[in-house]
Amino acid sequence: MSRKQLITEVHNLIEAYCEGCFLNRQLRHDHSRRYAQNFCIRQCTVGEKLQQYGQLLSGGET
Repeated sequence: MSRKQLITEVHNLIEAYCEGCFLNRQLRHDHSRRYAQNFCIRQCTVGEKLQQYGQLLSGGET
């Protein structure tokens, strides 16, 4: 995949799943922004996919 395609995929994922995410909003309300971000990065399947795309963009292997 080209770099432009990867960036488009990342944008589409964030737009489709992350913007307006109820779970993220609730975790921010109940705990903190940092807690919610940590959850999204470590436990959310969308966050895992975003990490894979990030590694591809940075030139690393998946």
